[in-house]
Amino acid sequence: MLQPTSGPRSLAIGAAVVSGALLLTACGSSGGSRSAGTPSAAASPSPAATGIACGKAATVSASGSTAQEFAMKFWIKNYMRACPGTRISYEGNGSGAGQTDFLEGRTAFAGSDSALSTAQITQSKSICSDGGRAVHLPMVGGPIAIGFNLPGVSKLVLDAPTLAKVFDSQITKWNDPAIAKLNPGAKLPSTPIRTSHRSDSSGTTDNFTAYLSAAAPNAWPHGHNKVWMAKGGQSAKGSTGIADQVKKTAGAIGYVELSHALALNVATASIATGAPSPVDASVLTASRAIADSTVANTSGDLVLKLDYATETPGAYPIDMVTYEIVCDKGNKPATWPTTKAFLTYISGTRGQEDLSFEGYATLPATIVDKVRSRINTLS
Repeated sequence: MLQPTSGPRSLAIGAAVVSGALLLTACGSSGGSRSAGTPSAAASPSPAATGIACGKAATVSASGSTAQEFAMKFWIKNYMRACPGTRISYEGNGSGAGQTDFLEGRTAFAGSDSALSTAQITQSKSICSDGGRAVHLPMVGGPIAIGFNLPGVSKLVLDAPTLAKVFDSQITKWNDPAIAKLNPGAKLPSTPIRTSHRSDSSGTTDNFTAYLSAAAPNAWPHGHNKVWMAKGGQSAKGSTGIADQVKKTAGAIGYVELSHALALNVATASIATGAPSPVDASVLTASRAIADSTVANTSGDLVLKLDYATETPGAYPIDMVTYEIVCDKGNKPATWPTTKAFLTYISGTRGQEDLSFEGYATLPATIVDKVRSRINTLS
């Protein structure tokens, strides 16, 4: 499997498991406490040296997707080093909770792996002043890996119908004929399959079930949703919770962003898509699939439509895109200059260049260009 030369594994060494608020604090030269590892203003590189244009110093709070926790930690650290006096916090509490926080006016922006519903867009008009509404800015792409823990089995191939039946408790043993057919020669044990799914409202769940629904509609009767709908299995909160549960449980299988699987050294399955060869979850294979995404509408919003049923050789089909959700106009005056400057940095060449080293897939250049242009129009 292709893996980044540095990224979640190295992040895991220094940060162990990322959870809760990813808060990095920068302080001026006047002294005072600061978070461990945060350089003083004197040691901070200049904005010109980093290519970051700082906004007005402010305290900005955001929350949502756990999929982009590693990216947010990286971005926030870089931005805060370049812009002393600014304080940015990001709480990885799940896409659903992040959406709620934003729609109730508690945060400057939300991170979400699934788009707001029509009803939520209408609700956003109450917190976006000047006649504004929420819009989606695709910022991070990546594969949803199928992590497994099966002693004696290091390589595993699965496909959409088999995954659908496994997660719907229709296939319950690892040596089931459907799994054996995909893995000729493998010594599959009769160990019970222990599925793991998210307990919280999750964009990862929404995208994983969207894949099952699109690629195996006859085997998956539940459609797609941020809330897990199938019966059975274990549950855990957040991406780290799923990865940890799979790692600790013999016979386990779960869906989790590749960055979190790598951070905990969880084995991941290859996916048979109908292409000549099964496809591993990696930055490159996810980028290849996401490259075929299209903007779903022309209303100035940038929600992407992914092809979960792709059979393109070397394209990993179980992917997602994380959006930063803000108002198109009527953002909070006290925090918007800093929020806009931060979004400009993370969508810029420097912010996007470094993503692959953190375990994230590259978004198509045409999409990133649209994001940068859209940020310039927001107020």
